[in-house]
Amino acid sequence: MTFIHDTFIVFRRQMRLSLRNPAWVIIALVQPILYLALFGPLLTKVPLNGSTSAAGTAGAYKFFVPGLLIQLGLFGSTFVGFAIISDWRAGVIERFRVTPVSRLAIMTGRVLRDVVTLVVQAVILVLVAVAFGLRAPLGAIALSYVFIVLTAVGLSALSYATALRIKSEDAFAPLVNSVVVPLILLSGIMLPMTLGPGWLQGIARVSPFRYIIDAMREAYAGQYWNTVMVEGLCVAVGTAAVLLWLGSRVFVTENA
Repeated sequence: MTFIHDTFIVFRRQMRLSLRNPAWVIIALVQPILYLALFGPLLTKVPLNGSTSAAGTAGAYKFFVPGLLIQLGLFGSTFVGFAIISDWRAGVIERFRVTPVSRLAIMTGRVLRDVVTLVVQAVILVLVAVAFGLRAPLGAIALSYVFIVLTAVGLSALSYATALRIKSEDAFAPLVNSVVVPLILLSGIMLPMTLGPGWLQGIARVSPFRYIIDAMREAYAGQYWNTVMVEGLCVAVGTAAVLLWLGSRVFVTENA
């Protein structure tokens, strides 16, 4: 109970800080909404999911929106580490260390705030996508939020732990970009990987987010129980668990 209580205390503090400056929530949505408005219509003429015919408006957004949601999760979760570097430099982390609050709760409270923020952003993005022409089952949309939560939990924990180890924005920024950009390109967010050569498709299989996005697209197409969905769920849960475990170990060690 102490850990849960401590997590809630940290979460409440972080939420208050976010609500005082909600501009960041809006700024994070600008890029995916621009992609939705400026890039999405181009996909209506592109064959998707192995089809030889054009996707059309409905098919294009069913393909594109799941990718944008994961892109939102990738950027929104991996860059949160900047905040903890700032808190470390300002002495906030040190002040937490001398309190009885759980060391792990210092991280999990922040991760919970990030999850709530990303879910709110994802809801807004889906509503905008509906205005552009997205038509998907409610169950698929709800399932996509589950994938968003799992993505946010794992990546946020890893981001905080990595930033706390590096303790430098100058080093953290290029590190994040060098990891996130290839993941986005290899996950098939913008275009289906089936359009690429065989060697590129083979490399893309190392990205866990490709399996997650494929599962989300299956759900948006009304397919809930097949091999792609099972793979996506297993990869999402496994990735979140491993990254949360790694992040927790690093964070507790740094705060010992």
